[in-house]
Amino acid sequence: MADNSHSGGPARLHKTGSSPSSTGASSDAEAARKAKRAMAETLGLDEPFIDAMVERFYGMIREDGLLGPIFEARIADWPAHLAQMKRFWRSILHSSGEYSGAPMRKHIVIEGLEEAHFNRWLNLFYRNLRDLGLSGEGGRVVGDRARAIADSFLTGIAVQRFGISGVKAGGNLPHF
Repeated sequence: MADNSHSGGPARLHKTGSSPSSTGASSDAEAARKAKRAMAETLGLDEPFIDAMVERFYGMIREDGLLGPIFEARIADWPAHLAQMKRFWRSILHSSGEYSGAPMRKHIVIEGLEEAHFNRWLNLFYRNLRDLGLSGEGGRVVGDRARAIADSFLTGIAVQRFGISGVKAGGNLPHF
């Protein structure tokens, strides 16, 4: 294949007319991360809030009659799990990029996991946000992200079990 970098081909897609440098791309990504974090923090979604949200939420989960047994059967090291969930939520809300994992795969293999479990998870999550005093735009941002995650997991499970007919599995999940 010919090198089009000097002939106006695909490498000239940027407004400057030059090919992107890895330094420019990484600084753009870093600037976007900083902007997302700053916006989240103006809504009260800072690191201490995320820590409190995760700690309190999983305390509620562990006490819940429906969800508690599912988590207890799979999580041997709660401090490590909570640390992982804090990284997950910082990645979601701050674009920190610090979370690595395969949560879909972990949820797909849980036999019997269905819409009622995700409804309960979301209702506990939303109650946790309200109890922590999060409302308005901050509540909407976190609540919408949680609902999208639950919808994604429920849909992935349904597609795994039922094929393409499971694509809209999360349509009935509650909203914040």
